[in-house]
Amino acid sequence: MSRESPIEPTREELVALVQALTAENAALKARIAELERRGGLNSSNSSKPPSSDGLKKPPRVSSLRESSGKKPGAQPGHKGETRLQVAEPDEVVDHRPEVCSGCGGALGPDTAGDYAARQVFDLPEPKPLIVTEHRAYCCRCAACGATTRGTFPEEVKAPVQYGPRIAACVVYLQTYQLLPEDRLVELMAAVLGVKLCAGTIANMSRACASRLRDFATRLRDRIRAAPVKHMDETGFRIGGKLQWLHVASTALMTFYRACAHRGDMLADVVGVVVHDHWKPYYTMEGVLHALCNTHHLRELKALIEIEKEEWALRMQRLLRRACHAVNIASDRGLVLEPALIALFERRYDAIVAEGLAFHEAQTPLAPAAKKRGGERRGRKPRRTGHNLLLRLHTRKHDALRFLHDPAVPFSNNVGERDVRMTKVKQKISGGFRSTGGAEDFATLRSVISTAKKHGWDLIETLTRPAADLIASLRSA
Repeated sequence: MSRESPIEPTREELVALVQALTAENAALKARIAELERRGGLNSSNSSKPPSSDGLKKPPRVSSLRESSGKKPGAQPGHKGETRLQVAEPDEVVDHRPEVCSGCGGALGPDTAGDYAARQVFDLPEPKPLIVTEHRAYCCRCAACGATTRGTFPEEVKAPVQYGPRIAACVVYLQTYQLLPEDRLVELMAAVLGVKLCAGTIANMSRACASRLRDFATRLRDRIRAAPVKHMDETGFRIGGKLQWLHVASTALMTFYRACAHRGDMLADVVGVVVHDHWKPYYTMEGVLHALCNTHHLRELKALIEIEKEEWALRMQRLLRRACHAVNIASDRGLVLEPALIALFERRYDAIVAEGLAFHEAQTPLAPAAKKRGGERRGRKPRRTGHNLLLRLHTRKHDALRFLHDPAVPFSNNVGERDVRMTKVKQKISGGFRSTGGAEDFATLRSVISTAKKHGWDLIETLTRPAADLIASLRSA
């Protein structure tokens, strides 16, 4: 019995096999490079949040900011603050020696002379609440005999209720300090001696949001018309479904709104919108755009650390120096000279051209997957650095708008700070059960954030009428 000899592959089959293996090898190399890049990303060189760094968070040995050259701590001329003793303390505790340190003789109160004083500031023990009773009397007219009853204040609607300061304290702790309801119940009982239930807390938040909704609406209108505003968005859950919280803010005002869709942009906006290059922002009509260069610096840092691309280091240095020059001019009440702006732009164009030439000379990445029938799907893949370069090239005016307009900041830090704590809310409480609860949170957070930017007392702010807050609102 003889064995059959193996069939030798034809030249065409060998060529096809080599081509298939080459394509597979290129795809695997691209996949390995992508996985290595993902492993090298953290909160300092990408848009990933610090919480995603985990327990192996890298030490902060570097920063996106350049050194100012100043020593750490308070600078010369800084006015220090320390607590001073009060002239009239609430309680005095006398400490007199009972025996003489010299001869051991007895010392009485009549032997006391001058004294040294030390004061301890502490919280009072929880005391019973101040109860104010409103009495509406019936008065009988002596002329006609008719009886007329006095009217209670509009805000006094029940035989027993909590006052506005307790409600303001609850709203502040829940909306700004982000305490969940159960812990808030415990805190109010332990610290203030006020026993509440979860339903009462929800009613207080709902009533406060309803009373201040006109103020939040005015904030929205003012921010729409502001010359420069910051925008950002983040996902959070309502009723177990992914929804979105959008923020529009300035240095003095903040407006939050809950949206079912991420791309639901705020309407009727004018002026300059500072954002992070998310494409739906470019669907807004009648506005100019300014890109967040802090995002660019993080992306450039990743290209420097992981891909080792030289053009990225030069672009990083250029953006930092441009920001530093604008800050120096702003501190002196000046604007950049046109010649200096032109120099920055020429250097910017040269670095972008250098980077594009570098990437065009690289071996193409593995092609996109095929559909059935052999048709290619999607555009030809590009490297991360190539994508960033194309953005810097096509959106040059948006990236460098801070050079030309002193009112436009270098980054979108204002918007990012305003949206950041809402992620903490989501981590603590998980989300909202209803759309109404999310909208109340957005309204109250708008009021509290704006109050902080204005330097208002937060508890007093939450007790004031919306009309008073609107009258006190500053735009710049």
